[in-house]
Amino acid sequence: MQPVPAHRLSIAPMMAYTDRHFRWLMRLFTQKSLLYTEMVVANTLHYRPEPDHHELLLGFDPIEHPLAVQLGGDAPESLVPAAIQCQQRGYDEINLNVGCPSDRVQKGRFGACLMLEPEHVGDLLAQMRGAVDIPVTVKHRLGVDEQDDLDFLMRFVEVVARKGTQVFIVHARKAWLSGLSPAQNRSIPPLLYERVYELKRHFPELTIVINGGITTLQEVKQHLQHVDGVMIGRAAYQNPELFWQADHVVYGAPLKPQLDWLPILASAQTYFREQVAQGTKASHFLKHLLGFFKGRPGSRHWRHALTIAIQQGQQDVNLAELFGSTIGQAENLAITG
Repeated sequence: MQPVPAHRLSIAPMMAYTDRHFRWLMRLFTQKSLLYTEMVVANTLHYRPEPDHHELLLGFDPIEHPLAVQLGGDAPESLVPAAIQCQQRGYDEINLNVGCPSDRVQKGRFGACLMLEPEHVGDLLAQMRGAVDIPVTVKHRLGVDEQDDLDFLMRFVEVVARKGTQVFIVHARKAWLSGLSPAQNRSIPPLLYERVYELKRHFPELTIVINGGITTLQEVKQHLQHVDGVMIGRAAYQNPELFWQADHVVYGAPLKPQLDWLPILASAQTYFREQVAQGTKASHFLKHLLGFFKGRPGSRHWRHALTIAIQQGQQDVNLAELFGSTIGQAENLAITG
C-alpha cells in the first residue's frame, strides 16, 4: 500500500460520480493524486451487513491507491465499525463528511448541519481515530446559513483540532441548509478563497486543503502558495485530461510525453470488457467516458455516440472505432481543411 501523499492534489468525493470505475479510469491519467470514494453512509453498512452490499459500496481495485473513503454519519455506533472495516479493506484514509447540504443528509443529522456541533464532530473524529491506524480527516464548508463569518469557521476548526484532527478539507463556500439544492449550493454561495488562506495562517500546524471552483493546474499552483493541498471536483470529472501532467506539475514527477489517446482507450477497453463479463452494466462504465476529449474537435459527436450506446443498453462498444469515427475523423478534417 502506498503512503497517503500530503494531500497536495486530490479528486473530491462526488455522489454518483467517483465510483470505482471512474477512479480506475483516473489512474490512467494520474498515479499520485489522492482519490476519494463517493460518500458511504455508515448506517447503511451498519444495518445492511450483507457481504455483497458492503463489497458494492467499499470494493476497489488496488490500482486506485492512494485512496480515501468518505463516510457520512453522526453516531459513533455506526461510524467506528465502519472506520474499522475501511481500514481492514485497505483504504489509506477515512474522511468524515461535514459539508453535504442535501435534505436527505440533513434528515440523517449529518453533513453540513454538523458544523453547528463542533464538539460532537471532534468527538466523532476522535473515536474513529482511536479505532484505526490510518489518518482520519474532515471535509466541511466555511459555515452554514447565517453562521458564516470567519469567527465561526475559526471556532469550528479550533474545537475539532483540539480533539486531535490534523487535516481539514475546506469547500470555500458556505452551505444553505434550506432554499438551495445541492447543485445550487455548489455554485450560488460565493467562493471565499482568502478565508481558507486565513485559516492556514491562523493554524500553521494544521494541514489545510482548499476545494471549490478550481479548474486548472495553474490555479492549483497558485493555491499551493497559500495552503497545503488542493481538491478538484467537477472539473476532474468533466475533463480528466486535466490530470495528464498533474503528477509533474504538483509532485515533481517526470514530464510525460504528449497524451496518446489510443493506449488510454485500449486499457479502458480491456477493463470495460472484464467488468461487463463480471456482470457490470456497460452504462455504469461508459458514462464516465463522456468527459473525454473535452474541447477537442469531434467531442460533441463522441458524447452523442456514447449517449446513444448507453440509452440503447449496448453491452459492447469498440472505443477505438468510436474514437476514429468521431475524434479522429474531426481532427483529420481540421488538418486537411
